Amino acid sequence: MRNKSLGIYISIPFCRSKCTYCNFASGVYPAKEHGRYVDRLLKDMTDSVGWATRAGVELPRTVDTVYLGGGTPTLLEPELIERLFRTLRAEFKVETDAEITVECAPGQLAGGVLEALVDAGVNRVSLGVQSFVDREAHESGRLHSRATVIEDLRRLRTAGIENLNIDLIAGLAGQTFASWEESLAVLVDSGVPHASIYMLEVDEDSRLGREMLAGGLRYHAGLVPSDDAIARMYETAIERLAEAGLEQYEISNFGRWGFASRHNLRYWERRPYLGLGLDASSMLREAFDGAEPPADYVLRAKTTDELKAFLEESEPAETAWLSRERQHEEAWFLGLRLNAGVEVKAMEQEFGPKMVGPALQVVARLADDGLLTADGGFVRLTGQGRLLSNEVFQEFLGVVADEVTSRAR
Repeated sequence: MRNKSLGIYISIPFCRSKCTYCNFASGVYPAKEHGRYVDRLLKDMTDSVGWATRAGVELPRTVDTVYLGGGTPTLLEPELIERLFRTLRAEFKVETDAEITVECAPGQLAGGVLEALVDAGVNRVSLGVQSFVDREAHESGRLHSRATVIEDLRRLRTAGIENLNIDLIAGLAGQTFASWEESLAVLVDSGVPHASIYMLEVDEDSRLGREMLAGGLRYHAGLVPSDDAIARMYETAIERLAEAGLEQYEISNFGRWGFASRHNLRYWERRPYLGLGLDASSMLREAFDGAEPPADYVLRAKTTDELKAFLEESEPAETAWLSRERQHEEAWFLGLRLNAGVEVKAMEQEFGPKMVGPALQVVARLADDGLLTADGGFVRLTGQGRLLSNEVFQEFLGVVADEVTSRAR
């Protein structure tokens, strides 16, 4: 599992409007905060080695994936984008073939910003479309139209960026099977080589989620499709995208051959990444020789999700070592997200048959329930298992007693 390359995630939390379904740490902030925020990002970049040393791990310096997410990174002025990438390349060795992704809200990609992205080496853009039906998009807080998305795709391709992703959400308020088929058809016709399909999440972290949990009607909460309807929409998406050559490789992600998101794959494959910015997570595996805890521990860190606190704090809000037992759990529920599944032999080589044994008993039980398959030495989610993935993953928590308690540093 050792890997000397690094992925870097940079959170840009600024939005022009806050979507009703959004549960990310983002919001509408004054433009004057943009420069101050980038200053803090640059400070953290230049101090990244120092932070890692203080935490007890070595930070790989070679970077092969970069991802700017949000929020809407393209709201930054061109000169701020240029400063970000100039410092990034000064502090790290960014590979010449690195995948560099930027998220973009359709209609929020000014000409100068697009030019700055190309100059910075950005070669992949993810468009947060969510629906190609204008009424659905507007009622959920999106500011674009279908025509806007098509025009942005044309501009990006003209600028030389062909590696494009479109996000859609199944379960938006007012969505019907007919309108969902319409969005899928437009996505396919757009010719993008990658798509992400998400089922609406209902939780306390979004305005729509809070309204639904409270039984209210604001944000068109009463028009959200049923869980069964959302599941059928998701299954329809799998079928339609496969017919168009966009094969599912992860629960929510579909791509043509060679277009899987290299950055997101490193999360599911548990390869090192550094998170910079608001509510950003890091995972580093390389402990210094003789460090405590020992080198087979993994360090996870996360920054605060409050902008004011982030601008004032000097270290990640949460830092903890994961024991071998907790890593074993993660290996199951992250690996099972991928259609390739979990290879039992590789798990036993990494964690030992004694630790893996109890998990295989869980696998056998879930296979009997039709949620997993276990054949050819691989364990995979079934179609039903993907719909109930959170429940499946929960079954792998605590299957092995934690012999050494994770310690905060």
